[in-house]
Amino acid sequence: MRYNQIPNSLFIKNRNNFTARMKANTLAILTSNDVKHNNADDVMGFTQNNDLFYLCGIDQEETLLVLYPDATKKENREILFVKETNEQIKIWDGDKLTKEQATEISGIKRVEWIQDFEKVLQLMAFEADGIYLGHNEHIKRVTHNQQTQQDRMIAWCKEKYPLHEYHRAAKITRDLRLIKSEEEIALMQQAANISVESFKRVLKACKPNMKEYELEAELSYNLIKSGATRHAFKPIVASGKNACALHYNTNDAVCKSGDMILLDFGVCYANYNSDTTRCFPVNGRFTERQKEVYSSVLHCLKEGSKLLKPGVLSSDYETQMAKLVETELIKLGLLKAEDVANQNSEKPLYKKYFMHGTAHHIGLDVHDVGLYSQVLEPGMVLTCEPGIYIPEEGIGCRLENDYLITKDGNINLTEAMPIEINEIEALMNSLS
Repeated sequence: MRYNQIPNSLFIKNRNNFTARMKANTLAILTSNDVKHNNADDVMGFTQNNDLFYLCGIDQEETLLVLYPDATKKENREILFVKETNEQIKIWDGDKLTKEQATEISGIKRVEWIQDFEKVLQLMAFEADGIYLGHNEHIKRVTHNQQTQQDRMIAWCKEKYPLHEYHRAAKITRDLRLIKSEEEIALMQQAANISVESFKRVLKACKPNMKEYELEAELSYNLIKSGATRHAFKPIVASGKNACALHYNTNDAVCKSGDMILLDFGVCYANYNSDTTRCFPVNGRFTERQKEVYSSVLHCLKEGSKLLKPGVLSSDYETQMAKLVETELIKLGLLKAEDVANQNSEKPLYKKYFMHGTAHHIGLDVHDVGLYSQVLEPGMVLTCEPGIYIPEEGIGCRLENDYLITKDGNINLTEAMPIEINEIEALMNSLS
C-alpha cells in the first residue's frame, strides 16, 4: 500500500459499533468491489468497497467479511475471506495478502481463503435468523443497467437461503460513517495537506498558452509523489468559459492570458478524500471584473461556512447560502433588487448564475453517505462551495474548502490552501 498502515484498532472499533446495531442473531456479509475491465485484457484501477474497507481495512480485490456477533462458536463471530495466492499470480501480479498480513491489517483472528466461503457460511447460516447484506444506497448513484458484486451476493444469498430475514447493512454504515473518528480525521487532513502543496505547484507552473491538461499533470505529479492513492475524482481544470460548465473535465483547451481558471480537484489518501476548488488568473493578475466576482464568491464562502455548525439542518443552510449569493449577484449588477423582490419563489432568479448546492458530506466517498434530513453533528466533515457563473462574460468562479464540524463550530481542514487574491498573485509572480 502507498499509505502508512492504519492501526487496526480503528477497524476493530468500527466493527464493534456496527455489530452493536445489528438485530439479535443475525450475520452480515460484506463484499469487495469488482475489478472492472475496459478493452482486451486491460483493467481499470481497483477501488475497494468503502463499507468493507471501513470494517476491516483490507484494500484488495476478492475479499469477503462475515460478522456474526451472536454465533455460538467464538471463532465464527468474525471471519475474513481473502484471495489465496499461487506461483502464477505472484509471477504476473505480485504478492497478495497472507492470512497473517490480513489479520495484522484488520485485527480479525480468523482468516480463510475465499474459495472456502460457501462451505464455511453453510456451517453457521442456519443458526442465524437473518442476514445483513451490503448495497450502494447513495442518493445520487444511478444503478440502471449495472450489476455489482454486491448485487450478485444478494441474489445468491436469497436463492441459497430464501427463508431468512434480510436487512440492509448500508442503513447502519451510513450513520456510523457520518461521524469521523480522530484516526479518520487525521487521514483526511493528510489528503488535504497533499492538496495544498499540489495547488501551490499548479500556481507556480501556470503560464499563458499552456493546455489545461498540463496543469492537471502538475497535480498528478505531486499526488503520486506524496503517496496519495489517486485523484479523488477526475479533476476539473477549466479556463475561461469552460468554468461555466459545472462538471467540465476534458481539460484540453488552451489557457489564454486574461482568462481565469477554475480548478476543482481532490486527493484520495488511504481511501479518505479531500475536495477543494480554487480560481486563479492564467497570467498571474486578476482583472478588475475577475476580482469583483472572486471577492463576492469568497465573501459567500467565509460567511456561509460559519453556518456549518451543530444543530443546523442542511436545507436551512442551503437557503441561507442562496441568500448570500443572491445579495452578491445584485452587487455585481447581474440581478436587480426590484426584480428579486418580485420574483417567483419557485423559480428564483439567482439560479441563472448559481445552480448547485454548496455542502456535501465527505470521507471515504467524495460525496459521502448520509441523509441530508439529519442535523449537523460534531465529527461530520462537509464541503462548502459557493459559486457564480457568468457565461456571457466567460467567467466561472467557485471556491471550496473542507470543514470538520465541532461542538463550537467548525475547523477548516484546508485552511493552508491559498485563497486570498494577494496570496495567489504573490505566489504566481514569485521567482522561487
